[in-house]
Amino acid sequence: MNERGLNLVPIVVEQTARGERAYDIYSRLLKERVVFIVGQIDDYMANIVVAQMLFLESENPDKDIALYINSPGGIVSSGLAIYDTMQFVKPDVSTICIGQAASMGAVLLAGGSHGKRYCLPHARVMIHQPLGGFQGQAADMEIHAKEMLETRDRLNKILAKHTGQSVDRIKQDTDRDREHFLGALLADHILVEDFLDLVRLRELVARPLGAVLELLTDDVVAQLDAFVADEHRGTGDELAHLVLALPAEGAVKELAVVVAAAGVFAHRGSS
Repeated sequence: MNERGLNLVPIVVEQTARGERAYDIYSRLLKERVVFIVGQIDDYMANIVVAQMLFLESENPDKDIALYINSPGGIVSSGLAIYDTMQFVKPDVSTICIGQAASMGAVLLAGGSHGKRYCLPHARVMIHQPLGGFQGQAADMEIHAKEMLETRDRLNKILAKHTGQSVDRIKQDTDRDREHFLGALLADHILVEDFLDLVRLRELVARPLGAVLELLTDDVVAQLDAFVADEHRGTGDELAHLVLALPAEGAVKELAVVVAAAGVFAHRGSS
């Protein structure tokens, strides 16, 4: 973080029985068990994030930690230090993507506790191979190349473990930069369980099922209904591809995914 950034961190004042106490905004949020990964991931950031998670575990080992991620990625070893700590601490670590989670940031997003990985509506997630450059003698370059391949395999196994995809599928999709513009509840890779669109979800919950279905065209209903009724349907991959091809746009398409993912088409008669 540069000097200008440090000068712009807001200060909040908290009133207590003993008087006033001033916190920078991040320290105040840490009291609420909120940790941030913002910007390039390096050793300095990793040490701070690891220290915060260890402190929060010692303070209350049974209360969740919320990890907000807005990062283009960074040093793999630094990111793995954060990842290993996330798996090591006793509290569940909920990961929330704001802005972007690319490269190592996407690995950390996927490494959150199962069922507690989220994205804001316009966040972007991108996965790819590790990047790096070397110079020197041929023998040294060969050693570094082998190490990079091992690192790639390690990261692919981590993504496979947390997404339910095969290592081969992860390897194929990280072969070149692949950006996932995640829509509502499903994407090709389940890096997250939910897409936080609170206004739409609140409206959805408040409406009778029949009113929700009226928002979708007959074409959309027919295709999604057929998918849900198919006993041989696959997992999120097939539904994600189906939704991308639907004759709907924007909010209607996202709402279709919400409804389909909930499986409500199989129970239309009960509405």
